Amino acid sequence: MTDQEKTKEQKISNSKSRDSSSKLIFGNAELCSQFLRNYMDMPILKNVRAEDIEDISERYVPMFTEERNADTVKRVKISEKDTLYFISLIEHKTKVDYNVSMQLLRYMVYIWEDYEKEMERQHKGISKTKDFKYPPILPIVYYEGGENWSASCRFEERVFLDKAFKRAFEPFTPKFLYKLVSLKEYKVNELIDKQDELSLVMLINRLQSVEEFNELNLPEDYLQNLSEHSSDEMLKILAKVIAVILRHLHISEEEVEKFTGQVKEWKMGELFENFKDFDLPAARKKAMEEGRTEGRTEGRTEGRTEGEALGEARMSELVKILMEADRMSDLRRAVTDIKYREKLYQQYKLQKI
Repeated sequence: MTDQEKTKEQKISNSKSRDSSSKLIFGNAELCSQFLRNYMDMPILKNVRAEDIEDISERYVPMFTEERNADTVKRVKISEKDTLYFISLIEHKTKVDYNVSMQLLRYMVYIWEDYEKEMERQHKGISKTKDFKYPPILPIVYYEGGENWSASCRFEERVFLDKAFKRAFEPFTPKFLYKLVSLKEYKVNELIDKQDELSLVMLINRLQSVEEFNELNLPEDYLQNLSEHSSDEMLKILAKVIAVILRHLHISEEEVEKFTGQVKEWKMGELFENFKDFDLPAARKKAMEEGRTEGRTEGRTEGRTEGEALGEARMSELVKILMEADRMSDLRRAVTDIKYREKLYQQYKLQKI
């Protein structure tokens, strides 16, 4: 296999971005600009606009893994002359990943190497000149987990340096700090005070259970202000974010459509009011039944009862796993594509019954 074919294969394997609300944040230029302006606490970023942000993640697909395919790389224009690169690592795991600093270092080196090649194509030999400089990179970890983030944000603390080694090798160890944005550290009132669409996205992202969803009592004027000043495109993004959290709670697609429709119709206040009276256990049961029914009927369209041959229990377990992982597009494909379903069975080690 040639290098070009390998790169193409990597792009394909990483193109199925997870339907996560955090991916939606950094995938939308307006939300991303709000994030840099209002949540980074960096004066140099206070005037960043959506049009100043260019998503260049596709250029770095080879360095992404399936586990990290929600990460993004942006090029941000600060002024006519100044540009920086912005890396967002999205951590939506329940456990802290202590090795993100090493992953960030890999990303940074890869980006600088790519920048050097780009400059060399424009001006051969420029990288070897005295005045050549690499652009700054802002590394960010966006963490949605419920646990406190206990990993150090300083890369050098990931390198073994005891007392004997510290004096000798510390000067030669790379040093950088990544910016941690932990959702659980934001209080509800702090986010409401932001009065932007991203604040609502982050408020919803903070929810870890249906009980928290029910208890989220947002001011009426806050929701009304967002409805009145948000663009249609932004309301669609908000609807997608809400859909993600509802699917995470195992609610059927029919109910998800009903709730998100209220956002698209500028009725965000009604959304939260209606959810308080929602029968979640019944909705979860309905969603699981729908998944089992699709698995049986779609399997027959292939000419044989694949679901029956492998066992209904195995298909049900796969449905449950994909729903909990918020992989609804994969679930829809799995019920019609036998080969893809077999691939998922192997991935999750679901043996024939």
